[in-house]
Amino acid sequence: MEVVQLQRRFVEYAASLFREGFLDGQFTQLQQLQDESNPDFVVEVVSLFFEDSEKLLNDLSRALDQQNVDFKRVDSHVHQLKGSSSSIGAQRVKNACIAFRNYCEEQKTDACLSCLQQVKQEYSLVKNKLETLFRVTGATDFDSGWVDTDDDRMNEFEVFRLREDERILVGFVES
Repeated sequence: MEVVQLQRRFVEYAASLFREGFLDGQFTQLQQLQDESNPDFVVEVVSLFFEDSEKLLNDLSRALDQQNVDFKRVDSHVHQLKGSSSSIGAQRVKNACIAFRNYCEEQKTDACLSCLQQVKQEYSLVKNKLETLFRVTGATDFDSGWVDTDDDRMNEFEVFRLREDERILVGFVES
C-alpha cells in the first residue's frame, strides 16, 4: 500500500474517533504533553488507563454481585473510572459513567448492572480503537496535513509532525 494511501486511511480513522465521540479534546491535550524526552508518553498513560480500568470494572462486577450492594463503594469506583476516562479523553466511557453514577445515587441494582454492561462495552470499544490507532502511528510515516470533515462542531482535522522519529499528534482544530 502506498504511503499516501496509508496517510489518508490514518487521518480518516483518527478523525472518526473524534467524530464518533470516542475521543475528545482532552486526548489531543494529552498528546501535546508528549515530547522528545518521553516519546511514548501517550501510549504509557493510556496503557495505565487500560490496566486501572480493567481492575475497576472487575471491582464493580464483584460489588454489584453482592447480596447487599454497597452503593457508596460502587459510586466511588464509577467516579474513579469517570475521572480517568475523562483525563485521557475517552468521552463515551465518561458519559456512560455519568449515567451509572445517577443510578448509584438512586440505589437501583438492576439499572446499575445495565449501566455496568454499557460501560464495559464502551470501554472495550475505545480500547480496541486506541490500540489500532497506536499500531498505525507506530508503523507509518505521516506528514502534516489538513483534511475536511463532516463534523459541524469542528471544521478541520489536523495531523502534526512532532519530530523526526515519526511520532504524530492528532486532533481537531476548532475554527
